[in-house]
Amino acid sequence: MANLNKVMLIGRLTRDPEVRSFASGGKVAHFGFAVNNKRKNPTTGQWEDEAVFIDIDAFNRGEKGRQLADLVEQYMHKGHQFYLEGRLRLDQWTNKEGQKQSKLKVVLDDFQFLEPRTDGGNMGGARSAPARTSAPSPDEPYDAPVEASTEPVTPPRQEEDIPF
Repeated sequence: MANLNKVMLIGRLTRDPEVRSFASGGKVAHFGFAVNNKRKNPTTGQWEDEAVFIDIDAFNRGEKGRQLADLVEQYMHKGHQFYLEGRLRLDQWTNKEGQKQSKLKVVLDDFQFLEPRTDGGNMGGARSAPARTSAPSPDEPYDAPVEASTEPVTPPRQEEDIPF
């Protein structure tokens, strides 16, 4: 049976990344992300934006080169727009009252800058900064190194581009 777990999002950070380091030398960056869904208001007939808020985790993997959590910490800030690729992960825990809780999160595999930097530098694409990282293949272990790549990411097609 085939499986696919891939998420592609375009939106904005809702808060600056929070970074934690592990005793093993690893690092994770947590941040909030918001995307808009369009929906038609049944009473007015007008199209409205409906915000969806998503928690994102970015991990450093391995010891080679620049790492994803480091890139997130350095370049991502509240309000900036990005194209993200990742996969869904279900976090489960028991709260203080003993009740089981769960939450879907996205584990970041890739990202691309979608707007220029405000300090005068150019972050509009993968060629200007280490903006794109390659995800490990399914055969590699979860902690496999992530190599930097200069190939651009093609954003998902817009509704207007679909021929039907």
